[in-house]
Amino acid sequence: MNAPSPAEGRAPQLTPRDYKTNFSQFVGIGPNGNLWVDGCDVEDLAREYGTPLYIISENQLRYTYRTFRDAFRAHYPDVEILFANKSNNGLAIRHIMNQEGAGGDCFGVNEMYLALLAGTNPKTLVLNGSNKQDEELEMAIANGLCINIDAMDELDRIDAIAKRLGCNVDIGIRLALDLDPLAGQEGVPMHGPGTMKEQSDSTKWGMTRAQTVEIVKQALDMPNMQLKETHFHLSRMSNDPVPFAVMAREMITWSAHIKEHTGWTPPTIDIGGGWTYGTWYGTGPNSQIDDDRAPTPDDYARLTSEAIKDEAEKLGLPLPKLRLEPGRCLSGPSGVAVGTVGAVKVGDSKKWVNLDLSTNHLSWAAVLDWYYHAVPVVNADAEATETVDLVGPLCNSDEVGPHRKMPPLKRGDHVAFLDAGGYCESSAARYNAQLLPATVVVSGDSADLTTTREQWHEVAGRFRVPPRLLAGSFAPIVG
Repeated sequence: MNAPSPAEGRAPQLTPRDYKTNFSQFVGIGPNGNLWVDGCDVEDLAREYGTPLYIISENQLRYTYRTFRDAFRAHYPDVEILFANKSNNGLAIRHIMNQEGAGGDCFGVNEMYLALLAGTNPKTLVLNGSNKQDEELEMAIANGLCINIDAMDELDRIDAIAKRLGCNVDIGIRLALDLDPLAGQEGVPMHGPGTMKEQSDSTKWGMTRAQTVEIVKQALDMPNMQLKETHFHLSRMSNDPVPFAVMAREMITWSAHIKEHTGWTPPTIDIGGGWTYGTWYGTGPNSQIDDDRAPTPDDYARLTSEAIKDEAEKLGLPLPKLRLEPGRCLSGPSGVAVGTVGAVKVGDSKKWVNLDLSTNHLSWAAVLDWYYHAVPVVNADAEATETVDLVGPLCNSDEVGPHRKMPPLKRGDHVAFLDAGGYCESSAARYNAQLLPATVVVSGDSADLTTTREQWHEVAGRFRVPPRLLAGSFAPIVG
């Protein structure tokens, strides 16, 4: 069932690098003491392409994807990985994922368009979203994507568009699982107050049991609707893998409930993403997740697979196909973000190192003050003798790395933040009218520009001034 796809046959073989210090298989401290991404010195890249700069290791992305994919395939007979495009929606990234045989999770018409533009097989794409517009439904239907329903009126809207286009449609249903076993387990603070169950119950996502049954019954009476899957996304960002097994088990419990009330058994369950990953340096000081205590892909695969198999056997259900939507755990380790040191300020009790890199470019730094491990690009293994606040140029506090142990830094030096391949470029902002950074993708000792640096005219070009305001500012005063 898990035979390699034709795309996988085109994917290159990988040999991890042996650095003086390895941060990952393809990011580390190179022979000259500088930070390297694959076979490229980050100092050279920063000087050639300027900063702020995102650098993506193509081979690290491929390596991490294969590790995750192979772990699940070792424990489950039929697995499909759908890369969460939102974690890094660059066209080059999507091409890499296509070559690895990955499908994709799309939110909105633009993510879907980019995936289709890259030539992704539409049958390996799903469209998610709680408020889908007619434009995106039409694009999904015309191209053959699976649409995961997340509103009671969505099925009728899909049916009307499908009839107009003369198309059959693959549909799934996003569930609002009960997750009662997680009622006593505290959730991660960044997801809001309360237990994991309370956090899940408070989100906008998913359909209740009764709503799910109603949607299935209606769809079964629509000849152009092809029911394909049920879907849930836990996204807890915790080092504990057990909640994912709880969620996967309940997906099967709901399958039995749906079968009992409709006669239809979901042939596929999509258990979403939210998986953590482990690094020896912990992605930052005082890390709470993604450190050396984090589960391995094999841990996740074993626990979720065991839960699905056990519950299916208890309830007399066939094993469904398993879909996953990992994003951050795949894209995150592949990237670094680089900034240039500007003003270094010393106060009575604190030292600030200003960078041209900001929380516009490292969005999670604004809410997780321990995230993104920072290293100097030159002499990356130099002794850290100072505690400084690494800050950006925005008009707020803009702390991209507070209370960081660093060697002495001076104007013109470069600082890199690791694990910046996910949710950095795709969520980069323009606060204070900052220009969006460039991105280069590195493979071996070659680097290619894959996102051009935004220009002033691209920012100003979006704005319009009504004639009455122009007249008020520039028209000559008469009389």
